[in-house]
Amino acid sequence: MATVLALAMTTGCSDGDGGEKETASASSVPAGLGSFYGQKPSWKNCDNGFECATVQVPLDYAKPSGEKVGISVIRLPAEDKSKRIGSLLTNPGGPGGSGVDFARQAARTFGDDLRRRFDIVGFDPRGVAASDPVRCNTGPQLDKFFATDASPDDQKETDTLGAASEQFAQHCKAKAARELPHVGTVNAARDMDVLRAALGDEKLTYYGASYGTYLGAFYAEQFPKNVRALVLDGAVDPKLSSTELLVEQAKGFETALRAFAEDCVKSGNCPFGDTADAVIAKISSFLSATDKKPLPNTRDSRKVTESLAVMGIARSLYVKQYWPVLRQALTQAMQSSDGTLLLALADDMVERKPNGTYSNQSDANMAVNCVDKPNPPDLAAYGKYADQAEKVAPRFGPFVVWGGLPCVYWPVQTKQAPKPVTAKGAAPILVIGTVRDPATPYKWAESLAGQLSSGVLLTFNGDGHTAYLQGNACITKATDNYLITTDPPKDGTTCG
Repeated sequence: MATVLALAMTTGCSDGDGGEKETASASSVPAGLGSFYGQKPSWKNCDNGFECATVQVPLDYAKPSGEKVGISVIRLPAEDKSKRIGSLLTNPGGPGGSGVDFARQAARTFGDDLRRRFDIVGFDPRGVAASDPVRCNTGPQLDKFFATDASPDDQKETDTLGAASEQFAQHCKAKAARELPHVGTVNAARDMDVLRAALGDEKLTYYGASYGTYLGAFYAEQFPKNVRALVLDGAVDPKLSSTELLVEQAKGFETALRAFAEDCVKSGNCPFGDTADAVIAKISSFLSATDKKPLPNTRDSRKVTESLAVMGIARSLYVKQYWPVLRQALTQAMQSSDGTLLLALADDMVERKPNGTYSNQSDANMAVNCVDKPNPPDLAAYGKYADQAEKVAPRFGPFVVWGGLPCVYWPVQTKQAPKPVTAKGAAPILVIGTVRDPATPYKWAESLAGQLSSGVLLTFNGDGHTAYLQGNACITKATDNYLITTDPPKDGTTCG
């Protein structure tokens, strides 16, 4: 599993009644970047009511006159032009998720009031999808990497995993050396301020899910005075180290698996046991057996290894509506020794297409995560965190933590230690946490809301990854009202 692979599944003046676009004030333009901030995107129709454009940003902000990166942008214009407030910039997470694809899929599922008053805008961050994408590995190379045993039982298996991870990093060094030093979150957040200005908004209105919360938090830290309203849904905790994030994420998946097990038992006729403990024990035994004897599938010649099986399970835990599919996939695998459905779920997780090609999500995910935080110095040091994770998250710990091992060998490293993000001076920022979120544990939302000087915590007492697009009326009403009026709900409000 790529590190912290976390995706949401599926600005103007205070009230905007005049409907006129605002423009970035000259004082808000950083030195040397006037030509970027002054861009006027050339919008073109790109089907189904959407408009698309490309916005230019510097590859290296220290050298603004040097090479440029084209940021792919899409928008669904506001339905009521007379009451338009501005743009609602969105990001679905990852890192590595395509914001353009997200907008195409999800823009019309945002609240009706938001759709009337905001252009819903998506963008592919630098290094992702259509924005100068980082591409390191071929389809067969990624197939091999994801099938590698990510819960090694001995030194030989550990060395094999280390070699596969080093190879991943070397592929990126060979094919993406130009982009790698510049794809981190700090630069992507700076790009967002260029986008804000290019969209004609004096201040930023933003919805970020999962890793998109990390991106939003870094935006607020760098540009606190440019914040109008930020929703950070399914928060990532900025102050944790790379390995601490992975250990905590693994625990989140364990929590979600128990919720699935309890739901299976409650629904009746659960094929895996009569208690949640029995269900989890059955799944554990199945994974151990798959480690020894991978399953065939009817899609292609690949074997469904333990790592691919865990990935398929993890994918299903992101969205509660996938739980019946997970039940079906596990039944097929356990009763018929057929890993077809589990493999389909795993492929969906990493955006593998039926023809064996991948999006660049996995390459970009690794590239961003590896440069954002310092990494352990070697395989032995890294292994200690995997051992720690296995103790607190027996099924997901090794899988999640070892998934970040390529970062040990990454050609670009940072020494900048993680620290809290305060965004001092920013307007109120709404942080949403889901109590049983598998990928971004609820405690991260509590932590981020506490770090931000103007953070407000909204809790969804539910399951699945992120809250806003799950359709809970309480969450929708509180979020939409905040984005429209900039008035957040009371800190500590709980929905669900």
